Amino acid sequence: MQTSQTARQIAFLMLMAVINDGESLSAVTPRFLPRLNEARDRAFAYRLTLDCLRQLNRFAWQRDQLLERPFKGKDMDVAVLLLLGISQLADPTLPAHASLNETVEIARKFKKKPWAVGVTNGVLRSFQRQQIALNEQADQQTSLALSHPTWLIQQLQQHYPQDWQAICIANNQPAQLCLRLKPNIHRAEYLATLPETLGASAHPHLSQAILLNSTDVTQLPGFQQGDFSVQDPSAQWAAHLLKPQTNERILDACAAPGGKTTHLLELTQNQLDLTALDIDNSRLERIQDNLTRLQLNATLKCANAAETANWWDGKPYQAILLDAPCSATGIIRRHPDIKWHRKPADIRALNTTQAQLLDQLWPLLLPGGRLLYATCSVLPSENSEQIAAFLARTPDAIHQAIALPNSIEMPYGRQLLPGNADAGDGFFYALLTKRAAS
Repeated sequence: MQTSQTARQIAFLMLMAVINDGESLSAVTPRFLPRLNEARDRAFAYRLTLDCLRQLNRFAWQRDQLLERPFKGKDMDVAVLLLLGISQLADPTLPAHASLNETVEIARKFKKKPWAVGVTNGVLRSFQRQQIALNEQADQQTSLALSHPTWLIQQLQQHYPQDWQAICIANNQPAQLCLRLKPNIHRAEYLATLPETLGASAHPHLSQAILLNSTDVTQLPGFQQGDFSVQDPSAQWAAHLLKPQTNERILDACAAPGGKTTHLLELTQNQLDLTALDIDNSRLERIQDNLTRLQLNATLKCANAAETANWWDGKPYQAILLDAPCSATGIIRRHPDIKWHRKPADIRALNTTQAQLLDQLWPLLLPGGRLLYATCSVLPSENSEQIAAFLARTPDAIHQAIALPNSIEMPYGRQLLPGNADAGDGFFYALLTKRAAS
């Protein structure tokens, strides 16, 4: 199929990469969206992609009810195109005529599959006629009704018996955009520069945070000057909880894309001896881009944080931020592909990695120093249970209570759930200090 410049065709290509090729949405987006010249078209293509991925299993089930036989592997392009068409027809805010016709036009480009046009047109028209009945049937199955894999629903039911449905519902809603203003930018004055159409408001608990409707942030006042960063409210708590002090030696392990790195520096007027690590060199480039735009400085190293012999200079740190690799089950509303790509075996492997990072980084901390453990996960095995196990095997580690608005107190640390009252993602934080030598 030839590359096209319509928003729906770009959305189709992105869905093929995510669904058929198993790529992450975050990897796919920068490759395909720039093919569209207009910001409006890029936003529409991204919206179509997100909408389809949010309810992927539901739309796939509804599609399959309308087929005489399942598609073979070589025809996954038609199968994915039908998902895109059904997701559009399921959205009452989109004109059904355009959704159907333009989806059929994409099928016409499958030159070696002339039958795809008839199948696409027929299935989508059948969906229009049977949509109410199909929705009623899908709603009888919990996994389809909430558009989550069964294993994840079971985990949420076990650990959050009062909140599991709310978590799933929040995961299926678009997240608000959140800006983090530099400390020298007066929030009220900056809010006054934003158009009313953005619905901007001050965050209730973070003094430099602004919530607003999704938009092209590069066009907002002060972007090029580095007046703000884009960072979810829950993620903004990391720097505040670690409480960096001027001239401290701090390690930000697993640092990309650098939101927490830059926040630590901003809170100390760029007066830190800060090292930011990441295992991926291309992700380190993103950190450098952010540092440059914000006019901040840090030492960047490409390394596996757990392999300390390969990168550590032997000088201990006064504070360590360990934003550990995790299932990312707290940020599904921003990255809906996560719930379909992630598998239970992945969690077990991540648990091993998290424990290894804690064990290897702890000796790098000065006595009396502090380590903030963070994940964007809602699964206790990656969070409070991970900290409990670490404390049990680490005699000089002390758990410190932290205050975090609208969070759940866990046996160790505090858990923020997605879509909480502060409009943030799902995040976990636990603060540990190293016992001073007696």
